[in-house]
Amino acid sequence: MVNQKEQAEKTVKPAEEQVPKLEAETTELVTDPLAEVLDRAEIAYAAYLEARGKAATAYRERQLEEEKAYKEVEQKANNTCEAAIEQALRVRQKAEQEAEAAYKKAREKALEVYEESVRQALKVRRETIEQAWKTSRKSSEEIWKIFQGDKIGEKRSG
Repeated sequence: MVNQKEQAEKTVKPAEEQVPKLEAETTELVTDPLAEVLDRAEIAYAAYLEARGKAATAYRERQLEEEKAYKEVEQKANNTCEAAIEQALRVRQKAEQEAEAAYKKAREKALEVYEESVRQALKVRRETIEQAWKTSRKSSEEIWKIFQGDKIGEKRSG
C-alpha cells in the first residue's frame, strides 16, 4: 500500500508539474487567439474607416453630380423661359404692328367716309340752294307779273 501511495504521489506530482505547463500553454493559446482577434478587429476597423472614407467620397461625388444635374435643369428651364418670353415679345410686337396697321386703315377709311359725307352734304346743300333759288326766282317772277297786272299763267300779248 505504501507503494501504491508513493506511486500515486509520483503520478500526482508530475501531473501537478504538468498543470503549470498546461496553464502556460493555455495562456499562450489564449493569448494567440486574443491577439488574432485583436488583429482582426484592427483590420476590420481599418477596413471600416476606409469604407467610411470611400462612402463619404462617393456621397460627395454623388452630391456634386446632383448639383451639376440641378444646374443643368435650371439652365435649361431658364433658356426655355427666355425663349418663351422672347417669342411672346415677338408675338406682341407683331400684334401691335397689325393693330397699328388696322388702326391706320380704319382711320383712312373713316377719313374717306367723312370726306364722302362732306361731299354729299355739300352737294345736297348746293342742290337745295339751287332749288330754293329757282323757286325764289320763279316766285319773284310771278309776283312781278302779278304786280304788273298779269295773271299767272297768261301770256302777255304784246
